[in-house]
Amino acid sequence: MRNKKQPVEKHPIHVKSGDRVVVISGKDKGKVSSVKKVITSENKVVVEGANIVTKAQKAQGGNQGGLIKVEAPMDSSKVMLYCSACEKATRIKYEVIDNKKVRVCKKCGEKID
Repeated sequence: MRNKKQPVEKHPIHVKSGDRVVVISGKDKGKVSSVKKVITSENKVVVEGANIVTKAQKAQGGNQGGLIKVEAPMDSSKVMLYCSACEKATRIKYEVIDNKKVRVCKKCGEKID
């Protein structure tokens, strides 16, 4: 009998698509880049230029096959939001400003969005 993959418990993800982030662990540790895609069902993010894997692509239609390099999803706990004001990776807190919930840098207090 085949084991089915257990569903991952969903957690709210602290980054959004387009955010500047720092990779804090793994082979791309220290890289500052932006988030291309957020996969909330798996708690994963795709970071531009990070976690590059080589994939074998079969020739289909008019496209040529071969080895291509693709950005693979990584766990959202491996990235931290990058504050452009203090130029560091930072944790965030949420504040209500003008009846809007906004993210604020814990280190310098700068508004992020």
